[in-house]
Amino acid sequence: MSDSVARLDDVTVTVETRLLEVLAQRRARSRRFSAPYMQLWDSLERMARGGKKIRPRLLMDAYRALGGTDDRVALDAACAIELLHIALVIHDDVIDKDVMRRGEMNISGQFASEAMLRGTTRRDAHAWGEASSLLAGDLMLTLAHSLLARLEIPDEQRQSVLDIFDATVFESAAGEHYDVWLSLHLEPANPQDVLAMVDQKTAAYSFQAPLVLAAVLAGAPTSVIEELAVIARQIGVIYQLRDDVLGLFGDERDTGKSVLSDLREGKETLLIAYARSDPAWSEVEPLFGTEALSIADGHRLRRVIEESGALMFVESLITERCESVSQLIQEASLPAALREQLTDVTAACNLRSS
Repeated sequence: MSDSVARLDDVTVTVETRLLEVLAQRRARSRRFSAPYMQLWDSLERMARGGKKIRPRLLMDAYRALGGTDDRVALDAACAIELLHIALVIHDDVIDKDVMRRGEMNISGQFASEAMLRGTTRRDAHAWGEASSLLAGDLMLTLAHSLLARLEIPDEQRQSVLDIFDATVFESAAGEHYDVWLSLHLEPANPQDVLAMVDQKTAAYSFQAPLVLAAVLAGAPTSVIEELAVIARQIGVIYQLRDDVLGLFGDERDTGKSVLSDLREGKETLLIAYARSDPAWSEVEPLFGTEALSIADGHRLRRVIEESGALMFVESLITERCESVSQLIQEASLPAALREQLTDVTAACNLRSS
C-alpha cells in the first residue's frame, strides 16, 4: 500500500506540473486583453494548485495497469479530466450561489469582493463575480476538449475519446439540472430519484470517465471497458453519499464547509429524502432551505434527520455498496494492480473525512 501511495503522489506532482504549464500558456495569451481577464487566469491557476487530483490519478494509474505505455497521452487526458472537474465545480458554485470553496473565496467571491472595495454596489459586484465564474468555467471546458482533440493517437481512438467526453458532459449537466429541480421542492423526491441524480451528476465524470478513458487509451478490450464502467458508477455513488453525510455531520475543520450550508441551500440529498418519511419532519420542514437558518434551528434539523434513521440508513447503504463493488472488482477480468487500486479507491471514498 505504501508503494501505491508513493506512486500516486508522483502522479499528482506530474499532473499538476503539466496542468500549470497548460494554464500558463493561456495566461500568457491573456496579457493581450484586459487586466481583469489576466486576473481571471491567475485565479484559475490557483484553483489548479494542490488538491488530491483524484480523477487524474485514477486515469493515470488505470492506464498503466492496463498496459498503456505513452504517458504523454495519458497525462494530457488526465489534465483534461481535472479541467472538467474545475469547470463543473465553478459552475456548481454559481448555481448554488456559493462564494466560498474549501474555506476560501472562490472566483465569484474574489471578483465580487474586489469590485465592492472599488466602490460598486453589492448587486453589481455579485453580477460581476458570477459572470467571471461562468466564463471561467466555460474556458476550462473548452480547454479540456482542446487537450483531448489534440492527443497524438489514431483518429478512431480520438473519436472514441471525444465521444466519451461529450457523453460525460451531457450526463453531468443532466444530473446537475435534476439536482436544482429537486431542490425547488415542487414535487416529492424519493430515494430512488436522489440516487439517480447522484449517479448522473457525480459518478459519470468523477469515476466512469477517468476509468473508461484510461481503458480506451490503453487499447483495452470492450469487455474490460464495460466492467470498469459498472464499477466506476458504484464507486461514484459511494463517494457522493459520503460527501452528503460529511456535509451535515462532518467536522467543519476537515471539510472546510459549514454543516448548515446544505440545509440553508435546501439541498435534496438521500438523507433528506429519507427523513421526509418521518412524522417529525413536518415540524422542521419550514426551516429547510432558509438562507438565514440559525445555528440552533440547524441543530434541530440535524437532530430530526438523525433520529429519523436517515443517517443510519445512508451509512448502511454505503456499507452495502462497498461490499457490492468489492465483489465486482474481484470478479472482474482486470489486472491485479488495477483491482488493488480500485479496492483502495473504494475504501478511501468510504472513509474520507473531507
